[in-house]
Amino acid sequence: MNELVALPALRPGEGGVVRRVRGPEPLIRRLRDLGLIEGAPVLCLGRSPGGDPAAYRICGAVLALRDIDCWEILVAREGGAP
Repeated sequence: MNELVALPALRPGEGGVVRRVRGPEPLIRRLRDLGLIEGAPVLCLGRSPGGDPAAYRICGAVLALRDIDCWEILVAREGGAP
């Protein structure tokens, strides 16, 4: 069974599937508009030199998201970097 983790817990090269999106309604609405919906595949591409924000590939688009906006987005972690 895949482990559920918050989106910022993914390291570069790790991926998963979005299982839950929670948070303030305006933020949730914006993230859904960008393709971050339950069942969407997500891949962490990398982090900025300071560690925040991180770049994620979601539904073919690359998004830079701040950790503070992503702690309530849960993903089922799948394979990825060692």
